[in-house]
Amino acid sequence: MENHKEHENKKIDHSKMDHSKMNTTQEEHTNMDHSKMDHSSIPMGMAGHNHHQMMINDFKKRFWVILVLTFPILLFSPMIQEFFNYELLLPGNSYVLFALSTIVYFYGGWPFLKGFWSEIKSGSPGMMTLITMAISVAYFYSSATVFGLKGVDFFWELATLIAIMLIGHWIEMKSVLGASKALQLLVSMMPAEAHKVNGDKIEDIALDKLLKNDVILVKPGEKVPADGIIIEGTSYLNESMLTGESKPIKKEENDKVIGGSVNGNGSLKIKVEHTGKDSYLNKVITMVEEAQKTKSKMQNLSDRAAKWLTYIALAIGFGTLATWLLLGFPFVFALERMVTVMVIACPHALGLAIPLVVAISTAVSAQNGLLIRNRTAFEESRKISVLLFDKTGTLTKGDFGVTRIESVDENYNSDEVLRLSSALEQSSEHPIAVGIIKKVKENNIIIPKLEKFNAITGKGVEAIVEGKDVKVVSPGYLRENNISIPEDAYSDAAETVVFILIDNKLIGFIALADEIRPESAEAIRVFKKNNIKVLMATGDNEQTAKAVSDKLGLDGYYAEVLPHQKVEIIKELQAKGEFVAMTGDGVNDAPALAQANVGIAVGSGTDVAAETADIILVNSNPQDIANLILFGKATYNKMIQNIIWATGYNVIAIPLAAGVLYSSGFVLGPAIGAVFMSLSTIIVAVNAQLLKRSISKK
Repeated sequence: MENHKEHENKKIDHSKMDHSKMNTTQEEHTNMDHSKMDHSSIPMGMAGHNHHQMMINDFKKRFWVILVLTFPILLFSPMIQEFFNYELLLPGNSYVLFALSTIVYFYGGWPFLKGFWSEIKSGSPGMMTLITMAISVAYFYSSATVFGLKGVDFFWELATLIAIMLIGHWIEMKSVLGASKALQLLVSMMPAEAHKVNGDKIEDIALDKLLKNDVILVKPGEKVPADGIIIEGTSYLNESMLTGESKPIKKEENDKVIGGSVNGNGSLKIKVEHTGKDSYLNKVITMVEEAQKTKSKMQNLSDRAAKWLTYIALAIGFGTLATWLLLGFPFVFALERMVTVMVIACPHALGLAIPLVVAISTAVSAQNGLLIRNRTAFEESRKISVLLFDKTGTLTKGDFGVTRIESVDENYNSDEVLRLSSALEQSSEHPIAVGIIKKVKENNIIIPKLEKFNAITGKGVEAIVEGKDVKVVSPGYLRENNISIPEDAYSDAAETVVFILIDNKLIGFIALADEIRPESAEAIRVFKKNNIKVLMATGDNEQTAKAVSDKLGLDGYYAEVLPHQKVEIIKELQAKGEFVAMTGDGVNDAPALAQANVGIAVGSGTDVAAETADIILVNSNPQDIANLILFGKATYNKMIQNIIWATGYNVIAIPLAAGVLYSSGFVLGPAIGAVFMSLSTIIVAVNAQLLKRSISKK
């Protein structure tokens, strides 16, 4: 059987379980006081969004003001007039330029001056330090020339530099904001109100007033206000923004619905399960925000590179100044070379290279049903050499149907075998249990009560039913206890069989069949194309495991495996030098998911809260795992491309700014340097945005 391992470990004391069939893992892992929950938690992500938008607007406003002031500065600058061979001087021309440039320096340069102070206080000089050094040297040197120091001012370079820096930052911040738009779309998905049903009356209430077990009405075309279970009605729901599933899904009585999904053309009455912080949508938002905040190894690399670039730029900048002065060149020329080096070296592109890719990849992944909890594991998914699958619900649909019920004891007929087993399965969400309960309902059998429920780790479940010790177990349990397996137990290699014991005596067995997912074969083709070996570890018997393995063309399989044995399998593979990814339900497979280099939990709807997994797939679809690996590779490639571009640009531009080609008649001016620096930043931003295309092709 696809090991009762999976459903035993999900079982808990029935006295503690409510009738809403809430996933036990969420109850265990979400340690929150439900009375304190409200919907106000959801817009928290929006607060950061609004702050970011305010900063963008501030840079935008400053840019336009500085641009207006830059025109007269350029027009009345002696250097520009000389270059274009015209003369236009005002009375007190230098003082007018000084006054305009002072506004430019303090108003336009304020964000950079503020950033410089923050960097100095934290002891981490970075790009704000570089910009501040460049504009301050330009401003104070030029001001000194106005008040008597011999030399030529370059107020025009100060103005153009600040204008270009402002527009560069404005574009950068817009790009970063654009990267998290998918997340903000999730935030805005919840409606403002819910239609609460009070007897015969319906009242509209704010979402933060909605409580667990309230009954709400969702009209055709409306958004579902909270996670819950349908108690009346049938409709098709669009969950594409939440799960990546493009087709509307039919939902009827007893089906779960996710808050934020869009109702089709049927009216639904829903019993609320989760609200506010505990809702599926908010868990997704929190998970994505945490992933975006978590610094990856690649991001740490770019941070270190940016910091070193700052020190190098300062050293080269002052070295350039000293060198040109020692060579006998005018101070103005030497100073201009130093300023240009500092402008060029501003690690904007490098600072943006990784964070932007991180923001885009996590947000786009969430839209496509991939929730990244561990950034490093996601980036390292490109290294996967072996993929170990749990079978049920991943390679197969997990939709078990009872095919045979056989009695081997004349005191119990097949209906009695089914009835007694159903007592142990009634609160489990495991596919085998669901299949058995479905059959019980079809046969109109009343499920008996049970006492002293207990999970037999990896082998089955047991309880006292009507005074009898009833067990529903795997074939492995029978072998361990020297109980003979009936010869007719396995009539079909694709069947999963569970055995029913009363007082340790076999009374019968139930066979169930699980259909292989149509997407599995295509996913395995993608894995093999990417040189990834595909193995399967299942609690099922040898015949069932072999049948699935042969049909899908797997590289190997492990049958009748207990949860702790999966850990040993992974360790053995890792000892051989394999980089192992494990997929499982994130509950009983927790040790294996933790041991694997990349742990991938699969589940649908509100079953995504797997604490030990690195990555969670909202849909239990193996094709999503293929997409994940390909997208992980695309993300890593984008990071490398951006780092190469950002650092390569500086490697070439800094020597040119220092004047290494001066003897050839080429010098790189500060304003041109600033233009190229901003272009470098824009290229990095655009390249990161191309990530969206890579996942849309999957």
